[in-house]
Amino acid sequence: MPETHHEIVQRLISRWPEHRIAPGTARVEALCELLGTPQRAYPVIQIAGTNGKGSTAIMVDALLRALGLRTGRFTSPHLIDLTERICIDGEPMDADAFDELVAHTQPLIDMIDAQAIGGVSMTFFEVITALAYEAFAEAPVDVAVVEVGLGGVTDATNVMDAQVAVICPVDYDHTHLLGDTLTEIATEKAGIIKPGSQVVMAGQQPEAAAVLIQRCADVGAKVYLEGVEFGLLERTPAVGGQVLRIDTAGGPVGDLLLPLFGAHMAHNAALAVAAVEAFLGGKPLAPDIIAEGLAAVDAPARLEIVRRSPTVVLDTCHNPHGARATMAAVTEAFAFTPLIGVVAAMADKDVTGLLEVFAEEMTTIVCTTASGTSRALSAEALGELAAGIVGADRVRVAPTMVDAIEAAVALADDAGQGAGVLIAGSVIAAGEARALLRREEER
Repeated sequence: MPETHHEIVQRLISRWPEHRIAPGTARVEALCELLGTPQRAYPVIQIAGTNGKGSTAIMVDALLRALGLRTGRFTSPHLIDLTERICIDGEPMDADAFDELVAHTQPLIDMIDAQAIGGVSMTFFEVITALAYEAFAEAPVDVAVVEVGLGGVTDATNVMDAQVAVICPVDYDHTHLLGDTLTEIATEKAGIIKPGSQVVMAGQQPEAAAVLIQRCADVGAKVYLEGVEFGLLERTPAVGGQVLRIDTAGGPVGDLLLPLFGAHMAHNAALAVAAVEAFLGGKPLAPDIIAEGLAAVDAPARLEIVRRSPTVVLDTCHNPHGARATMAAVTEAFAFTPLIGVVAAMADKDVTGLLEVFAEEMTTIVCTTASGTSRALSAEALGELAAGIVGADRVRVAPTMVDAIEAAVALADDAGQGAGVLIAGSVIAAGEARALLRREEER
């Protein structure tokens, strides 16, 4: 019997996992060569940084489609199904088409595996990156929007020369792989800046900014700085999101509805507009195109309301920098009293830092774990950490995400009107919760 889509996905995921780094880009380069260098068949906008890459990619994609361009978008990780990582014209790749792509690429993957370049077979992320590049070439797309997986210099996505490099805010994450200082982390991320490219840079801490600007000077890249060439001028919270006024290549543009919450998303929107204008060679986007593109943005699990009565909000924040932005946005947009948190985290993250941020606003923290991954911190271990920060009386431990959601909803129900639930701390856990709550809604 032929493999099912689930079996194909599981076989791919069983490779060397993406949270580990195999040395070099030689394997993915070799596979792309066998495929006919699909990554060079279209212009690319590549996005790096610590937080905001995925949502910025979604916004860039929406703006390009508002221009009438056919887009490919590669992001990671996925929430529910692997095909979410490879989007064409804003939609995840069809599962049957994905399975066919894997089937016709598999003999070439096997050839690279047999070579064991660098002492290892192809990693999962290397394979899925090459598959995305091939899917975009086959579509074909007018432009690809590519989110860096981890770092920059040696990331599997970095086997092409992006015309536009977008650098989201750089902060501490993956320090065991990227380095313990902002200089080291920024140096790795600066690797996507190529000679003669256009670089669109979000506001950075001085240490990171110095590295990134020096890289632009070294390779002759033109740089567009937030707060100088572009930026967010004003934002007003609104029902279902916020209304923005941003500074663009053509001057200020206002009355822009962004259906996402939080100051960080507003800054990402300004960054996305600047990225598309850089792609157009500095030509201003028409205000109606900006309005159309931003209004069409759909970013699952970015402060997404997934249940009402009580309100349950889902977010993917998984490091302290991202958590601070999320908590500020939750406080502004929802003002839950009390706020019940459902938290799951990966063991290789700064879990203590994450909990310290959550503790400032969450009245009760329901600690749980994400299923299906060995990286997840157990609910019990997370509960012990949380109790040490906020006190045992503010902590509940639930063995599964189902149990955690039930416990949090019950606490919110008991608290009455004004209470809400935030599920956060891990992208993998956010995906699991979203799948559970969507199934509940469909019943």
